[in-house]
Amino acid sequence: MDFKVRMIQNFPKLGAVQDNFILHKKQIEKAIKDRIDLIIFPELSLTGYMLKDMVPVAAVHKEHSIITELQKLSKKISILIGLVEESNSVIFYNAAFYFEDGKLHFIHRKVYLPTYGMFEEERYFGAGNKIRAFETKFGRFGIAICEDALHPSFAYTLSQDRIKYLFVLASSPASGLSGKEGSFKTIDTWESLIRTYSMLFSIYTIYVNRSGVEDGISFLGGSQVVAPSGEVIKKLPYLETSEGDAILEEDKIRGARMYTPLLRDEKLGLTIKELKRIYDEDR
Repeated sequence: MDFKVRMIQNFPKLGAVQDNFILHKKQIEKAIKDRIDLIIFPELSLTGYMLKDMVPVAAVHKEHSIITELQKLSKKISILIGLVEESNSVIFYNAAFYFEDGKLHFIHRKVYLPTYGMFEEERYFGAGNKIRAFETKFGRFGIAICEDALHPSFAYTLSQDRIKYLFVLASSPASGLSGKEGSFKTIDTWESLIRTYSMLFSIYTIYVNRSGVEDGISFLGGSQVVAPSGEVIKKLPYLETSEGDAILEEDKIRGARMYTPLLRDEKLGLTIKELKRIYDEDR
């Protein structure tokens, strides 16, 4: 089925979960009035990114009142949001929650936690240990949180789990000057990556990145929707808050897979066999 998404390129207040939720709720209610089917927020949109020791304070459990409220709102619109999850074991995860039809339908916990340069996620978060696609009323989804998508094996695994839509929630900074005037290397990286995934796996890639400045770090923005053909069908501006809508047409997936049947011809068993050989030999 075809459906309409809205990307929210926000600038959350660091650690101010309640304040951020009030704004999220307003944006969700506006999207409901605009007859949007799915609203998508960036990585850690409910908390901000540079939390460090504030992680336990900003975390929400599945039974938190905010989660209950999001479940109620999802009776009228599907919601994908980034937050800090506190598990029953009191482990804190950089997570994405997907709500549909009044329920918390799926949780993805970030698998790859960058701990280099400005990033310190392994100090504060537990790492997820699952890469799973899941069924929704719109089709089969996969979720990656920022660094997850920089590992091709992650997207490949989801493609073999038969996703049609890959959602990349990000808090990517503007860093490294590009060869293009006024551009950054991170722009080149993300634009090349999501376009490649869309074309190779015949999927829609929906990349939603935050904006704003925290602790001297400027976040890039540049959220966009890329069709299975590699065409960018909606793109938001860099380095500013914004929102934008796009209609995802299922027939474009069908057309891409008919024209270039890479998914059909993929030799998954061979890949597994050779990866096991490499893994065993490396040990």
